[in-house]
Amino acid sequence: MSSQSHELPWLDQPLAHALRTRRAHALLVHGAQGVGQFELALALAQAWLCDAPDSPEVKARACGVCANCKLVQARSHPDLLVLLPEALRESMGWASEAIDDAGEKASKAKPSKDIKVEAVRGVVAFAQTSSARGRGKVVVVHPAERMNAVAANTLLKTLEEPPGDARFVLSSAAPDALLPTIRSRCQALALAVPDGGEALAWLRGKGVERAEVLLRATGGQPLEALDWAGQGVEARLWDELPRLVARGDGAALANWPLPRLVDALQKLCHDLHCRAAGAQPRYFTQLPQASDGALPALSAWAKALALAARQAEHPWHAALMTESLLQQGQAALAAAGAARTAPASTAEPVDSLNSGP
Repeated sequence: MSSQSHELPWLDQPLAHALRTRRAHALLVHGAQGVGQFELALALAQAWLCDAPDSPEVKARACGVCANCKLVQARSHPDLLVLLPEALRESMGWASEAIDDAGEKASKAKPSKDIKVEAVRGVVAFAQTSSARGRGKVVVVHPAERMNAVAANTLLKTLEEPPGDARFVLSSAAPDALLPTIRSRCQALALAVPDGGEALAWLRGKGVERAEVLLRATGGQPLEALDWAGQGVEARLWDELPRLVARGDGAALANWPLPRLVDALQKLCHDLHCRAAGAQPRYFTQLPQASDGALPALSAWAKALALAARQAEHPWHAALMTESLLQQGQAALAAAGAARTAPASTAEPVDSLNSGP
């Protein structure tokens, strides 16, 4: 098995099942953002390129020791092409120098978060050449929804008439964002959110403190929870977030990346909406009591957060945006009756949100 999937035990079963049952030339691996679609796509690619026999009894995973497996693990296999947006390559360990159409380094341009048509044309050319090591060719595209319409249509022609020994794995957290014609030409492989106990054990093994809090905060997505921990999102601060927003205190959140803070505030707003509607919150265990009278203020805050989410990567002034969002949140919490908290599930009542920790 590839090193990526070996570290994620919940991928063992879907990987073995895919190798036994998926025979299409193109697969669409989809699931929630932080459950391991990309790692599963790489594991499939390595298994297809592995020198081990292809019988289902043997090929439940790649052997991990043959020459082809070693080349995949070293990210230098001549028959594997991993297509990522420029902005993700370095953070995901696939850094390379971007080359524009004129063959010059595009060092002055900010790395794109989209998969451009020029890169997809390179994929098409790669798929049409013969295999260098005799096990076929594999293309991994992640995240596939980052292809714009032109890029997706360029790939579509190859998916419609694939070269004889080429296989494609499209990895996506938003398959609905893909062109229907792309989805229709791929065999879907859904990746579920892993069992909570298994995910918690994995996060604790990675040294994440109070992993259960971050796992709940990310909707059960362990890779997302690990990423949050690496970005400085502490479980203690997550539990304190309703209290901090009620006080308009953003100092403790200053080190959070703005997109992460906006996402956290959206989840807080979501849970407050749930409380106002009499439903169970999802991300926070302790929240203020809320009634339907708070819905107008909460809805206004939700709209402001949705707008901020679209600008969070490139804000005009991050500090001012943060202050504005916290002020609106403070007003929404006040409207929700934020004088005292009440347990959202089995948690014990706590002191006033406006009191100290």
